[in-house]
Amino acid sequence: RGMLALLLCGVSLALPPFVQADACKDVSMQNEAPSAGQPFAFNCTHPPLTSGQVRVTWYKYPSKSPISKNTQSRIHQEQNWILFLPLTQEDSGIYQCVINTNTCHRIRVNLTVLRKYWCGISGNGPLILSDEYKQILHAGRDGSLTCHLNFPQSCVLDSLKWYKGCEEIKGERFISWETRLSVSNVSAEDGGNYACQARLTHAGKQYTVLNSITVHIGKYARRIPKIIYPKNNSIEVELGSALTVDCNITDTRDNTNLRCWRVNNTLVDDYYSDSKRIREGLESHIFFQKHIFYTVNITFLEVKMEDYGHPFVCHAGVSAAYFILKLPAPNVQAYLIGGLLALVGAAASVTYLYHVFKVDIVLWYRSTFHSAGTKEDGKLYDAYVLYPKPQREFQSHEVDTLVLKILPEVLERQCGYKLFIFGRDEFPGQAVANVIDENIKLCRRLIIILVPESLSFDLLKNMSEEQIAVYNALIQDGMKVILIELGKVKDYTAMPESIQYIRQKHGAIQWSGDFAEQSQCAKTKFWKKVRYHMPPKRPPPSSSWGGQHGVGHP
Repeated sequence: RGMLALLLCGVSLALPPFVQADACKDVSMQNEAPSAGQPFAFNCTHPPLTSGQVRVTWYKYPSKSPISKNTQSRIHQEQNWILFLPLTQEDSGIYQCVINTNTCHRIRVNLTVLRKYWCGISGNGPLILSDEYKQILHAGRDGSLTCHLNFPQSCVLDSLKWYKGCEEIKGERFISWETRLSVSNVSAEDGGNYACQARLTHAGKQYTVLNSITVHIGKYARRIPKIIYPKNNSIEVELGSALTVDCNITDTRDNTNLRCWRVNNTLVDDYYSDSKRIREGLESHIFFQKHIFYTVNITFLEVKMEDYGHPFVCHAGVSAAYFILKLPAPNVQAYLIGGLLALVGAAASVTYLYHVFKVDIVLWYRSTFHSAGTKEDGKLYDAYVLYPKPQREFQSHEVDTLVLKILPEVLERQCGYKLFIFGRDEFPGQAVANVIDENIKLCRRLIIILVPESLSFDLLKNMSEEQIAVYNALIQDGMKVILIELGKVKDYTAMPESIQYIRQKHGAIQWSGDFAEQSQCAKTKFWKKVRYHMPPKRPPPSSSWGGQHGVGHP
């Protein structure tokens, strides 16, 4: 059972490609008649089907087994190529290239392997001409022949030689250049049977490739190749970077136009022969039914300032197109975003710093840009001090010390404020209600001293009804209130609703002193907060605060 399951699993894995191959859409059928005994390769390309992520598999019809991908095999697949090293007449048949993307397409190649000889170069038999390639040279003009060597990059081609009839071509009118043979001043005698021979090296083994070409001499007919790219355009590139630009050309199959890159009317390779910083790459091509798609690139190993503004021209026969390098335009969007982020960051930093140092900034501003005097608003006092009367002696001592000693010392003597403190400033014999009613309206601020509930003290039970009533009225009048907690008040629910409202809206300042001498300095953090909430005030020039610290007002 285990062996049967394994067999079924293998069949299931192998079956989908076969079924899919049979269901593929046929794209084209191409006929090839190469010569036996030499390497041959065919590239399964059909743009745009093979652009992007694709899977290409070669089969020999009617076999369902894919062609081997072992590079040591005489027939094997390399990427999209099928490679024969070398061909035999038994290789004739139909080969299928299955292209799998989101859909399935199939290209068929009808391969007929012939036994061909070229004098004594590749055999000792009679001369059998090949109809593989036909090219035209035009009488009275310069032309060139192309040796079509279609092989993958794993194949190294060198030692190219050209033959006409049975003799190797030599002479001043003939120049072998890469895969081309340039012929100057073409005459009728230049027609005939040519061959190009090259050495191919693959995986350490060497082979001979021989292509025969039938050359006809014709009258010059203006066949203009089409340069698809470049389009006399500019290319943005960073200084010092590397760059490769393709020249894409379509031309007829029998045209012999020369394709190359030039700068300043000189071949690129010659112009930069010393530095070799800019080089022309090898030409590649793809055969179509009625034309050939050529690609020849130019590579900049390092773009220099001298390269900008000069046209680099791609030539294809009488056709030419160029590109010009230019420096990239400044990224305005990046600058705008960076500037905006910098502004936002600066604003956030300023806001944060102001929040942290707000009290010091305001006090500094008041002392630096102080007014000529107190604003005339009909008020007599800067603040009215309202405080409870605790029942316990130690509570009363702390409150009295803060209200009757420390507050006057700091706010009045050091800072120049004028306070009305109930229990200190009323006239003897005055009714409490009259004192509050008359003086509260003469004050710019209301300072309320709160004693925490942890001291078992209830403000409602120990503050006079008149004080609470006036206090509620002050809330309605909009007087600014400064809450000072003598200790941490954890629960405000026992306080009047008006106090709860002020605590929620304006917060409270917690007493942080210890009734010692150092707590009576206006520059401590606690007193800075109190001065911040007090109205701006410039003390008299003779005040100790201004004389000691050089500050005009708090």
